[in-house]
Amino acid sequence: QVQLVESGGGLVQAGGSLRLSCAASGRTFSNYNMGWFRQTPGKERDFVATINWSGSSTYYATSVKGRFTISRDNAKNTVYLQMNSLKPEDTAVYYCAAQQVFGGSWPSSTKSHYAYWGQGTQVTVSS
Repeated sequence: QVQLVESGGGLVQAGGSLRLSCAASGRTFSNYNMGWFRQTPGKERDFVATINWSGSSTYYATSVKGRFTISRDNAKNTVYLQMNSLKPEDTAVYYCAAQQVFGGSWPSSTKSHYAYWGQGTQVTVSS
């Protein structure tokens, strides 16, 4: 079992920046690829970014590529999402998720490939 806790969400003006953090506990962090997803009311939870177990490779949704950066610190059991040039359409609840490396396919933007999820953190971008 892996427990994930997101933090760092908040209210920011368009063009601003936020950094989300996701702290993991319970299992060996480097056994998991990590991902960020986001969801707005009444819509599906959408893929944002993923990073492999070592942090050597990343993959982004087209909508955030060039603006968001995913990173991880395995010594701190934490994954980050640096969000720059934020737009009102980035407003959502952001979730981090863990995908087991063993038997998993990376990169994956498919929700069902991630076994563990955090509770989410709200990001609101005002125009």
